[in-house]
Amino acid sequence: MATKAERRAARERVSAYHESQLAGLLGHVGAEIDRYRAGEIDAYAADETIHHYHRAAAELWKFCFARGGGAHVEFIAGLLDRMTADAETIEWWERAAPRRHQ
Repeated sequence: MATKAERRAARERVSAYHESQLAGLLGHVGAEIDRYRAGEIDAYAADETIHHYHRAAAELWKFCFARGGGAHVEFIAGLLDRMTADAETIEWWERAAPRRHQ
């Protein structure tokens, strides 16, 4: 059982990870909106990017917070620590890419 301070630290690590990953996802949207404003893509392509962002942000949120607080946040914080130590990342944008039927 973690102490109150350990649980708070875990929540802060998971929240910081969530925010940093959201910033990366928003970068994709910003780039596509810039392309739309420059006339390089049409409104439908920009809209698809926004939908892609929504799917990716939802997957990220589920990973970080879907099981509630407490033990789940502590588990995710530990997982993030292991991923950092092993130089592993999760590519949320790729994970949310639409599946192509073959």
